[in-house]
Amino acid sequence: MSTLTHDAPHIPLEVRTSGSASGLLIAVASALAFGVGGPLAKPLLDAGWSPGAAVLGRVGLGALLLLPLGLRALRGRWWLLRRHAGLIGLYGLLGVVVAQFCYFSAVAHMQVGPALMIEYTAPVVIVVWLWLRHGQRPTPLTLAGGVTCALGLLLVLDVLTGADLSLAGVTWATAAMVGLVGYFLISGDDSTGLPPLTLAAGGLVVGGVLLAGLGLVGLLPLRATTASVTYAGLDVAWWVPLLLLGLVSAAVAYVTGIAAARRLGSRLASFVALGEVVAGVAAAWLLLGELPRPVQLLGGLLVLAGVVVVKLGEPRVAPAAPEEAWVG
Repeated sequence: MSTLTHDAPHIPLEVRTSGSASGLLIAVASALAFGVGGPLAKPLLDAGWSPGAAVLGRVGLGALLLLPLGLRALRGRWWLLRRHAGLIGLYGLLGVVVAQFCYFSAVAHMQVGPALMIEYTAPVVIVVWLWLRHGQRPTPLTLAGGVTCALGLLLVLDVLTGADLSLAGVTWATAAMVGLVGYFLISGDDSTGLPPLTLAAGGLVVGGVLLAGLGLVGLLPLRATTASVTYAGLDVAWWVPLLLLGLVSAAVAYVTGIAAARRLGSRLASFVALGEVVAGVAAAWLLLGELPRPVQLLGGLLVLAGVVVVKLGEPRVAPAAPEEAWVG
């Protein structure tokens, strides 16, 4: 298996300025697409859908949308699938099943905002991983950004005031963070030759098969209803949020996320993706009327401040240009 990252400094930044700029824009688009997932799913969960069923619907629709495009992006290079079958499987397990199922399970027990803030401590873990595993020592500014995120997380958890926070929700959100770490590390590996469309489609297919298999053997509850769901006082049919989950929060989100990680590297892409927290909190406020406590909002701002600090601490290098256009 390849190194699961391409953050190693080897090409001057000036060679890749345009690529980095496009990578930032794509990363923001991915964060926005992922961010609306929780607010869209929560009314389904409240209506009786199990987290497993909601994630399977999201992942299954995303796989159906992306599979033809992912196969076309291979341009006949079927050997890429054989060579990297294990990597695609790991991506489907961590980046799709663990990250999405655990996140949906978290929002079933707690508000969307705090769940996202806990999940998006993943960038700090990635910095430590790249340091310990690949010797990519973080700069002082990068470390400062990590510390800022850690302090923000303490406020998000509201441990200082002893607020009642769901232990189950925190546990699920932490597990989602582990899956998110795998998602960013694998997405940032541009050495495989797999087009982003192909990796995204493959991961969603694997994830869908795993979720369906666990449901068939009874290990994963799959409950769904046809009851209407409510957003901001407006009742809509159940299939409307499910379709948006598959199209926006699965198909678009995963493809743009992989493309961004390959342009920026897994470390920086994971910090820019913290914009998902902002998008998720805003969407939860507009669609669900949820707003974290003031101290939690302050913690979220501190977590997001780490993006700026880590960006300033990035070494003046950039990853190599991908061989394929981001759309495959």
